[in-house]
Amino acid sequence: MTEKPDNKKKRKIIPNTPPRPTMQIWVLAALVIFIFGLTYYNNLNATVEIRQPRFEQMLESGDVKRVAVVNNNMVEVTLKEEALQNEKYKAELENRGSFTSTQGAHYHFPIITAEAFKQDLDELQKSVPRDEKVPLEIEKRTGLLELLMGWPFFILLMVGFWFLMRRMATGGAGGQIFNIGKSRAALFDAENKVKITFKDVAGLEEAKEEIQEIVEFLKNPTKFTILGGKIPKGALLVGPPGTGKTLLAKAVAGEADVPFFSLSGSDFVEMFVGVGAARVRDLFKQAKAKAPCIIFIDEIDAIGRSRSRGQMPGGNDERENTLNSLLVEMDGFATDSGVIILAATNRPDILDSALLRPGRFDRQISIDKPDINGRTQIFGVHLGPLSLAEDIDARKLAAQTPGFAGAEIATCVMRQLLLRPAATRRPLTCKTSMMPLTV
Repeated sequence: MTEKPDNKKKRKIIPNTPPRPTMQIWVLAALVIFIFGLTYYNNLNATVEIRQPRFEQMLESGDVKRVAVVNNNMVEVTLKEEALQNEKYKAELENRGSFTSTQGAHYHFPIITAEAFKQDLDELQKSVPRDEKVPLEIEKRTGLLELLMGWPFFILLMVGFWFLMRRMATGGAGGQIFNIGKSRAALFDAENKVKITFKDVAGLEEAKEEIQEIVEFLKNPTKFTILGGKIPKGALLVGPPGTGKTLLAKAVAGEADVPFFSLSGSDFVEMFVGVGAARVRDLFKQAKAKAPCIIFIDEIDAIGRSRSRGQMPGGNDERENTLNSLLVEMDGFATDSGVIILAATNRPDILDSALLRPGRFDRQISIDKPDINGRTQIFGVHLGPLSLAEDIDARKLAAQTPGFAGAEIATCVMRQLLLRPAATRRPLTCKTSMMPLTV
């Protein structure tokens, strides 16, 4: 026998690329750089504050190199290089910090006006030769505070604020601040349709018959409305864990040619008061815009818990507000008849009675663990894609798994080696019950 050539294309190994920095990281980095730059600039131009009599002593000693009046209210004094070696100045100037520069001014002191200081300086240098006099310079500077309060910086700040708000409103970095009241439901429509159908759901024949009527109503509503029928408000799937409630809802999404919203009951719960109710209103607003459609709420007991349990007098429970909003949207004063609610739970005993009444959930579909015929069908579904030996019997496997749900059967099948010859085949063992299943 000749080996068949492998026509599978080799996958290219793409190296893991590091994630790109988000907007928050760039803003934080720019803020850190700005703070360090501002600190460095302030330390670089730091001068020691003195009084005018001290300046007069420096001038008489011949240690002053330059005198400048800044903004008509402050005088900056620069010493000569040989004066900087004097111990009386060196100790003071070293205390300014390690980032300070020795080329700029060294001391400063306030004055009343530049004219009055000029007269005092001329009087002090009256007996000094003309070529040895220290000239007076007049400077006008714009400080950092004046620069930040100017129009260019204000315009730049407004543009940056507008850009940040635009990104947050469009769901970019930090968009959760403005989208916290938006619904988190996943929408399945013609573009991303669910491929699971009723053929993939085995062992739930009674439940499929009941929910099939809802699908038929959505596909051909005139068949019922011509006789005066009305679209049902909702159906509640009740059953133990692992029996296929969510799988049945996926089959409904695959069979019905209408938009399908899917989310969990915990998606409504938030630490902020009023967020859950806002998400319920936004969900039904989106659903009414695409009516007729289906909304599936998995684990509805997260928000549908009875309001009379565990409540403190005078307390304000966020879950109660969310449930009240859900009750009004399902069957309130201004409800729309184009939205069907599907919900699933394995704890129907804790649900609120107002949520279970007809008009909100018209039907409660019970999904129990399958019998031997249902388990045989489930084994057939999970064994179908596998290459099996000829003596593998799904009925025999089903007879050895009483009380197993669909999820437990799927786990048993996936954990076994059913491709070995009969002589070396091991017993089929399920991890859930540790009971060997001979095939």
